[in-house]
Amino acid sequence: MKKSELAAFIREEIKSTLNMAEATIETSPEDLAKVKQTVDKDDVIKVTEEDDKEPTKADLKATKGLAKAKEELAQLTKQMKSLARKYKEAEGEEKAQIVADLKKKTKLKKELDAIIDK
Repeated sequence: MKKSELAAFIREEIKSTLNMAEATIETSPEDLAKVKQTVDKDDVIKVTEEDDKEPTKADLKATKGLAKAKEELAQLTKQMKSLARKYKEAEGEEKAQIVADLKKKTKLKKELDAIIDK
């Protein structure tokens, strides 16, 4: 197939597709009346002025705080996994030190989880 024939074929396909779409979109006035009768007032979405407002500085600060908390949680989790690997190899007093460290980090992790869950 030549390039010009292909272009003509594509044009015709697009035209026929558009004509079919227009035929299905057209509705009679009777159909429109039926649709209007079935729509309840509750189905309408109401947009208030509050929806159009820009976020305040406090809102943005809270969002930044949440992002910061998530980042800190990820770093803390990474550190705790590292300590868990060290715990497996440690012995004696070093093991007790790691356990104490993990307990502190677990407390911090629970606090960060609480902040994120809000």
